[in-house]
Amino acid sequence: MAGNATSLRLGGLALSPEQLPVTYPDDFIQGDGRPTSSYREKLRRIPNIRNGISVVSVYVQTIGIVVAAIWIDSPIAWAAAFILMGRAHAQFASLMHEAAHRLLFSHKKLNDFVGNWLLGYPTLTSTPAYRRVHMAHHRQEFGPEEPDIPLYANYPVSTASLRRKLFRDATGQTGMKLLSSQMRGLRSPDTRVRRTLIKMLLLQVVILATCTALGYPLVYLFMWVLPYLTVWRVINRLRSIAEHGGLRADSDRRITTHSVHQSLLARFFLVPFNIGWHLTHHVDAGVPFRNLPAYHRHLRDAGYVNREIEYPNYRAIWRACAGA
Repeated sequence: MAGNATSLRLGGLALSPEQLPVTYPDDFIQGDGRPTSSYREKLRRIPNIRNGISVVSVYVQTIGIVVAAIWIDSPIAWAAAFILMGRAHAQFASLMHEAAHRLLFSHKKLNDFVGNWLLGYPTLTSTPAYRRVHMAHHRQEFGPEEPDIPLYANYPVSTASLRRKLFRDATGQTGMKLLSSQMRGLRSPDTRVRRTLIKMLLLQVVILATCTALGYPLVYLFMWVLPYLTVWRVINRLRSIAEHGGLRADSDRRITTHSVHQSLLARFFLVPFNIGWHLTHHVDAGVPFRNLPAYHRHLRDAGYVNREIEYPNYRAIWRACAGA
């Protein structure tokens, strides 16, 4: 990855140290933005029951979308359901990300089981494998082991370039390329890779068999697989560049990670389960998602974040990314 990083343009949207606001430590926030020891203890408490309800709610919403589309059975209903199923994949991914940080449940085995079998495998993701590469991302954003530099590099790009990327995402080209690469794992010499992929595929068979038994076999393809290959890929790119697009390595998280104001619409569709408070998450990756908004408010109070360095909405950061 280090070799790839040297061939890519980084830092095109990064703030300079002189642009960063001064932080005034208080009872909650230290000079580098991390919580004080007393506040950290409160922040890091995992709300197990509420998180369990969130996992159940994702399944209820996902099934409800499909049931509503079948019941209404109109082109508008199916189109709306298709888009909302892309959001469903974003919800699964957000909670899987929480499990990867072992912040979904305080019981390690329960956290890993739910993260893998109920959140990761349904969306063709191995949570342990994701955890390994994602922890490299947190150890040093844009470092030599950074797994996602191709997603973040070379911004700002031209508007035409960003449109081409999004067109490839929306038409399934990106998704099929990634899926084909993933399926090559069936021939991997690593037994663990093969077994994990087989487990994921077997779970897909279970989902397909369930749809078939209920009399709607095509629902699996059109309401689960295709949104995964298209709508979810658009969401993933737009969210990813809003997190780290055009930034660079630095010890200050405000230079490695964007901060974007969280609107209700964005939180509903693009960044569910508080994953949009991404700068706050990177300042302390051990804080459960439910506590990120409160932590962010204290970062504001201490001056670590202000309106001058925070994008007012996602349209603003996307315009900046397409400003070349």
